[in-house]
Amino acid sequence: MSGYKRMRRQHQKQLMALENKLKAELDEHQLRLDKELEAHRSSFSAEAEKLAKKHQAIFEKEAKAALAEEKKFQQHILGQQKKELSGLLESQKRQYKLRKEQLKEELQENQSTPKREKQEWLLRQKENMQHYQAEEEANLLRRQRQYLELQCRQYKRKMLLARHNLDQDLLREDLNKKQTQKDLECAMLLRQHESTQELEFRHLHTVQRTRTELTRLQHQTELSNQLEYNKRREQELRQKHAMEVRQQPKSLKVGAARVPRPRSLGGPQPDGQEAGLLEPDGQEAWQEVLCYWASPGIPCQSTPMAQQGEM
Repeated sequence: MSGYKRMRRQHQKQLMALENKLKAELDEHQLRLDKELEAHRSSFSAEAEKLAKKHQAIFEKEAKAALAEEKKFQQHILGQQKKELSGLLESQKRQYKLRKEQLKEELQENQSTPKREKQEWLLRQKENMQHYQAEEEANLLRRQRQYLELQCRQYKRKMLLARHNLDQDLLREDLNKKQTQKDLECAMLLRQHESTQELEFRHLHTVQRTRTELTRLQHQTELSNQLEYNKRREQELRQKHAMEVRQQPKSLKVGAARVPRPRSLGGPQPDGQEAGLLEPDGQEAWQEVLCYWASPGIPCQSTPMAQQGEM
């Protein structure tokens, strides 16, 4: 029994050691998967940061290009307006000079008008012409300013639409990149879950197989011990029975010596003479004693004399 208990303790230690080993293997497996996932996430973060820097560089480049293009566009319009204003001023100068000559000719034709009136009239005409040219120049400048503002707004609108489209494209690229990374991460997590589940199933199967084998060994040991115990008991009983069989004649003699012999029918006989016949009751009792010591527990058959007495 002590050997069986020792075997059970060894089996328990073996199962505990196996479970600890499998748990350590599972922890190592999980740690390896965590490191793999962390490495992929770090790689994804680096790629996302790289893409963000790339987009920022594109934004800055496009902003500089748009600013330079807007400035160039404004300079182009201002140059055209400057040429237009210069042309207007040149035209006004020619018109002013031509009108001045016409006024002089008109004054020369009208000799009756006093000189002072002529000068006042000529001065009023010059002022009117200058006022008209100033208004014309102001109108041109106002139209040019309105045109410049309109063209700048249209250009800015165009640039904003281009910037918006660029933002949409870059945002779409960023979202597609993140979606791809999430899909890869999801696939990795699914694969890791399947591998972990497979490892757990394998560990469970190993533990169950080992427990079944150890239980089988315990049952086999119990059966062997029981068979050995039965064999030993059977052998002991056989030895005891053989000893009782060997001691049976001696027991019969001892038992017969303890039982008093029955009286004979002829009464007491002197020494050296044979006794006569036994009384029927004494003879039957003597035979029962001998039968009991010969075969204990087996009922004896009645003697013919006893049967005659019963009859």
